[in-house]
Amino acid sequence: MFAKLGGYAISGLGDVDSHRLWRWLLHPEASAVGTESEGPSSSDAPRPGEALLADLLANTTELLSFYDRDFCLTHYATKLKAVYGGAVVPGAAVWEIYPSFLDAKYRDEFLRVFHGGSPASIDLPRSSGEAPRSAFVFATANGVGIIESRERDGRSVAEEQERVILLHQATHDMLTGLQNRRRFGERLQQAMAALGGSKPKAALLQIDLDDFKAVNDTLGHGAGDTLLQLAAGRIRDALQDGESAYRYAGDEFAVIQLGKEQPAEAERLAGSLVDAFKNPFVINGIPVFVGSSIGIAFGPEHGTDGEQLMKAADIALYAAKTDGRGCARTFNRSMLLLLEQRENLRRSLRTALKRGELYLEYQPLIRPPSSVMGFEALLRWRHPEFGTIPPNVFIPIAEADGLMDEIGRWVLEEACRQALTWPSSLTVAVNLSPAQFLSGSLTDTVAQIIDAVGIEADRLELEITETVLLEKTIDNIDTLNTLNVLGIRISLDDFGTYYSSLSYLKNFPFDTLKIDRYFIADLETDLKSQTIVRSIMTLAHGLGINVTAEGVETSAQARWLIKENCDCLQGNFLGKPLGAEAISDFIGRSPLRVVRAMEESNRAH
Repeated sequence: MFAKLGGYAISGLGDVDSHRLWRWLLHPEASAVGTESEGPSSSDAPRPGEALLADLLANTTELLSFYDRDFCLTHYATKLKAVYGGAVVPGAAVWEIYPSFLDAKYRDEFLRVFHGGSPASIDLPRSSGEAPRSAFVFATANGVGIIESRERDGRSVAEEQERVILLHQATHDMLTGLQNRRRFGERLQQAMAALGGSKPKAALLQIDLDDFKAVNDTLGHGAGDTLLQLAAGRIRDALQDGESAYRYAGDEFAVIQLGKEQPAEAERLAGSLVDAFKNPFVINGIPVFVGSSIGIAFGPEHGTDGEQLMKAADIALYAAKTDGRGCARTFNRSMLLLLEQRENLRRSLRTALKRGELYLEYQPLIRPPSSVMGFEALLRWRHPEFGTIPPNVFIPIAEADGLMDEIGRWVLEEACRQALTWPSSLTVAVNLSPAQFLSGSLTDTVAQIIDAVGIEADRLELEITETVLLEKTIDNIDTLNTLNVLGIRISLDDFGTYYSSLSYLKNFPFDTLKIDRYFIADLETDLKSQTIVRSIMTLAHGLGINVTAEGVETSAQARWLIKENCDCLQGNFLGKPLGAEAISDFIGRSPLRVVRAMEESNRAH
């Protein structure tokens, strides 16, 4: 009987050899690192799995055969040759031996297993008077194996199938067909234990899908599952001999690479994987773009056990994400230093608010020709050791650690209290992070702060980006409508740089659109930017929405925007962010730069 789980014996082999052979058939790369009962094999010695397989094929009474990724016969039992004769030769196509697999009735099930699915027993057609026969098909690391059964005891066949299915379920991810986290841990530990001497390094590639959460949230979990299956297929297609893929968790995958020249081979594979994800995935007729970020680490250079190597690859993966995603990075010691600094910041941020290290600055919002219409509150962190920390560094940390509700509440309350000291005609704009917006308690928080501070609701403008609208559209629109009922003004920030869906503008009456500084930076010379900005303003004004241009840094930019009837300008040319103590002085003097820009614009006409 053919090898199965739990040491189920092969004729002519003992229980231990049966178990070892089965493992080798599923994962031949294991032979590169020896077995649990043996140390690393010499590079000149035959691999134990090959020797056992040769013995099995010569002596088993099973009709056993193996096929590669091109459906070509690679190994077969002597008994199979005796039954099928000349059809059984190395390189023969599987359908030359089993022509029924060309029939759609049998083909789909065969291909499902071939592509990594769970094992299956396929009843084969038979001639009149011929005994019943079936093909037990199971995936291997390099293709597929087939055991043909003829006139066998039904109970034995069922037990065999059950045992193989249990092994597959225990070591493989049911959704993608890749080996699972448990198997990943076992194989990584085996690989690390076998390192030493002149053996090639072991490479670990940690793979994370970029923007997977957005697909799950917008298209649903069914589409997310389909995407994971398609992604697993692209990873599997990129592999060569000595490379095995695993689904580690969620949208995280890993590849262990053994017996290769490093770092060249790991970098080659990483490049292939990044390129493989540049083409869109088509799900329910919708093209979906999801890239891959990859972290690479080598053993024993970056770790002498599995846990150390995983940590190094994770740090490299974080670097790939930080560097813009859709790329691969190899671990180095400087990455570890940066991560340690980030962990120090994370710990410090938890107490920064209580220690008074967070503060606000306010950048003027100017309405042409010369009036200050309000200020935007900008969060700052003055760290006692590292100095001023940019918001784009510490805000993602606060969001990831669940601190934005507390910090955001403080920002909102502090900004409203400051606004009470200004003339009542001036507004205060406060940015909301996606974490705040999706917390579920935003509207209650805003209402409580307005009541506690005593500020008029229409003096507060909340700025959101389009990214928050991608998360949970129905709930978000409800939140916006509730804020609108409270009398809060709502601004859509960074318009034009993300999805810019017009459905947002149709479903909710925003008070302001803020044109991103990306389009303002080259406004003086780039005709495309001019056309885009002019179109946004025309669209917004047609919908009764005001327009603010942010990032105004030059007189020429200001003149062009004033000429095109932009409602509000913001940028360092008009006024840099100010401390609370400097606001009164700024309000008291006329913004001469805007006046001059206005005069220059009038003279140009």
